[in-house]
Amino acid sequence: MLSRLFAPKVKVSAHCDLPCGVYDPAQARVEAESVKAIQEKYQANDDPHFRARATYIKEQRAELAKHHISVLWSDYFKAPHFEKYPQLHQLVNDALKAASAAKASTDPATGQKLLDYIAEIDKIFWETKKA
Repeated sequence: MLSRLFAPKVKVSAHCDLPCGVYDPAQARVEAESVKAIQEKYQANDDPHFRARATYIKEQRAELAKHHISVLWSDYFKAPHFEKYPQLHQLVNDALKAASAAKASTDPATGQKLLDYIAEIDKIFWETKKA
């Protein structure tokens, strides 16, 4: 009788390890926007100290963008998503490579390319949230 009294009344499940509300490509986008903005500021300033600081911060932000993209890929997206969007694995790989390229470059075009990939991931992400 006590075991029935303390038995769970409701079973719950989720397709991810935490409620999906904790995932959002906006985190990667914000970091990528910082990367591009820093690359633009770098180009507009000849001060070597400023450029050294900008490079350091840009590299940190690019690494954070990579982290957020990787978390989406490994923790949020699941097999049904990859079945529905077969390009998703390649898209994430391309975004990670673009983040590495932006990390290594002071050219704002590399930051924009990263933003473009994140926008594609974002579109798929929000489509999966509707399902």
